[in-house]
Formats: sequence, structure tokens, C-alpha cells
Amino acid sequence: MSALGFSVLDVLAEPFTVVPQLTARLRIEGDPAERVHAIVLRCQVRIEPQRRSYGESEEEGLRGLFGGRDRWPDTLKPFLWMQCNTTVQGFTGTTEVDLALPCTYDFDVIGSRYLHALEEGTVPLTLLFSGTVFTKGSAGFGVRQVSWDCEAGHRMPVSVWRQMITFHFPNSGWIRLDQDVVDRIADFRARRGLISWDETVRTLLADIGEVVP
Repeated sequence: MSALGFSVLDVLAEPFTVVPQLTARLRIEGDPAERVHAIVLRCQVRIEPQRRSYGESEEEGLRGLFGGRDRWPDTLKPFLWMQCNTTVQGFTGTTEVDLALPCTYDFDVIGSRYLHALEEGTVPLTLLFSGTVFTKGSAGFGVRQVSWDCEAGHRMPVSVWRQMITFHFPNSGWIRLDQDVVDRIADFRARRGLISWDETVRTLLADIGEVVP
């Protein structure tokens, strides 16, 4: 009975999902002599920001998360991006399976803020696996746990994230605000006779002296 091995073949942006979603194509390798009936697979996806370099404009975008570059040795640490799961159908030896990675563009989520700040290159990901493996045992089904050290790394191109956001929020973004803030902005918009939310925010920024393109 050998441990399972996991690798990430690719991560793709899904264009036709209700909510923003990436899909990771996984390869799972087991003992070619053992029949696996199913796996209830769980996965934690971590971003490891310390494993890539950053340009000057990216540095400014990350300041709110990690502080200035002089603080990065202490603040640029791996963080949890998401948790997801799937059920793997039966196989012998090797199989491939799609793992849905549901995403959000909510800027209250550290992963969204981090990814929004990146302009190019790749995002260093680590996928940590756990779950239950169902096999054939001496008295019917055999059950064991996915080994605690099962993981796989992948460098997802930043362009894949941007493509997914373009599919679901073309030329726009999404910010969650408290209801009282929304009410005050709506009141400001009505009193000024502004025709759109973009114009409203630009006017607010101009009023406090921010340069608005």
C-alpha cells in the first residue's frame, strides 16, 4: 500500500461559471497494483509571496498588505488563499481530475488584494491535500487517510487570474461597503446630481485633492 502522489498539471480560468472560478487539473498517482474506489479529497491552497520578485509599482500595491520593502523579511509570509474539495472517481495507477477553485474579487480578502497588485510573472502556489481514500479491503472496503505530507506546487501565471476577472468583471472591480457608507455615498450622488457611481467616486476624490485621471 503506497502513498499517493499529487501534481498540478495546469490552472485555467473558467469563462462560463456563475461565480469567478479557476480550475486546477491534478494528476494523482498511486500503486498500479491497487484499485482505488474513490477519494474524498480536501485541499488548502496557499500563496507563497516570498517566492517571487516584485517591481516598483507592485511594491506600492502591496504596501497595505506587507508594509514597505524593508519590512518584507518579516511580513512576506505564506498565507491561506482558499479551501476546496472534490470527489475523485475510482482508478488504478494514475488518474487526472479537475479541482474547482472558487474565487472572489472582494478586496476584504487578502488573496484578492495581493493578486490585484501583481502585474506580470507568476503566483507561487502550494496545494496541501488531505482526505479519505476508499480501497478494497479484506472485509469489503478498506479506508485510509491521505498522507499528511501530500502537497504540490504550481506557478500560476498572473495572466490567468486577470483573465478570470475579465470574464466576470470586464473593465470593472468590486468593493464591499457597509450599508451606512453606501447610503451616504448615494445621498452625496443625489445632491450633486451625478449620473454614475464612477463619477461619484471621482468627485469625492477630487474634493479631497486627489488627482483623478
